[in-house]
Amino acid sequence: MNLVHSGKMNRLPPFDALVAFDAACRHRSMTRAAAELGVTQSAVSHRVRRLESYMDAPLLRRLSGGLQPTEAGEALAAGFGQVLEAMAGLRARCAAAKPARPVRLGVAAPLVDHWLARRLPAFAATFPDIAVELEMVDNDWERRGDLDLRILWTPIAEARALSTQAPLFQEKVFPVCHPALVPPGFVPGDPGVLTRLPLLQKTAPGGVRSAEWQWAAWFERLGLCTPPAPALRFTSIGPALGAALAGAGAVMARSMLVHDALADGRLVRLLPPTWDLPSSKAHIVRWPGALRSDARVRALADWLIDQARVTNA
Repeated sequence: MNLVHSGKMNRLPPFDALVAFDAACRHRSMTRAAAELGVTQSAVSHRVRRLESYMDAPLLRRLSGGLQPTEAGEALAAGFGQVLEAMAGLRARCAAAKPARPVRLGVAAPLVDHWLARRLPAFAATFPDIAVELEMVDNDWERRGDLDLRILWTPIAEARALSTQAPLFQEKVFPVCHPALVPPGFVPGDPGVLTRLPLLQKTAPGGVRSAEWQWAAWFERLGLCTPPAPALRFTSIGPALGAALAGAGAVMARSMLVHDALADGRLVRLLPPTWDLPSSKAHIVRWPGALRSDARVRALADWLIDQARVTNA
């Protein structure tokens, strides 16, 4: 049976009428179809009549037990059902093809520059479907809610495992310098070398510093005389390490930030590890409670935890 009149082959069918017909067929009732579609019963009837005019054939019979599709109506219902199934498949394919929003990670610039950046290609190779967007932040952005993960440098008492955070590493602090600055005849581990090098000082807002960052505290521990005034002062560890890498002087370094530079020979230790001081703070990775079950966020968090473990090994 040819359901489409030859004179109407190039016209698109009235889609709202097809939807009304589909609902009436499923419910066997104009009233229940109207309730599903949120329109009046007369509107459903009008749309079905319009579709019958388009198809040039009766589609529904009104019997005592409810509506019954005609032979043409059954054929149309079956065909329209296939169209709806095909549309559902296309919708799923379009959703799958849509690029996922990147996982947004907030992290301080020094940690990115000196540790994270060279490791991220390995994450991309392992998880090619998870894009990561880095945002350079400091600890003052704690109140922001537009990030999926945050790496924070927190007091030791706060660096514990919770449902929304995991500890990464507590660093150690010790002096390093560029290998070209090491004087001839230097005996590894001789603290006296510090008296012959320009000193770089990492300060803190307001001038308040923990003991592990103070040259005076280190000179006292090592039994040396009062240290000379620092050649340069920095309010951030990132530029201080950059100056040390350029050969400007010795600097107090955090172990994670200089791990790679020590391994590559770009920096050298000036004292054996037995003199290291633990940092008064530790790094954690934190995520919002609403993202506890997010597979992509969990994958990045677990990877960061694993990378911290490998670096600390």
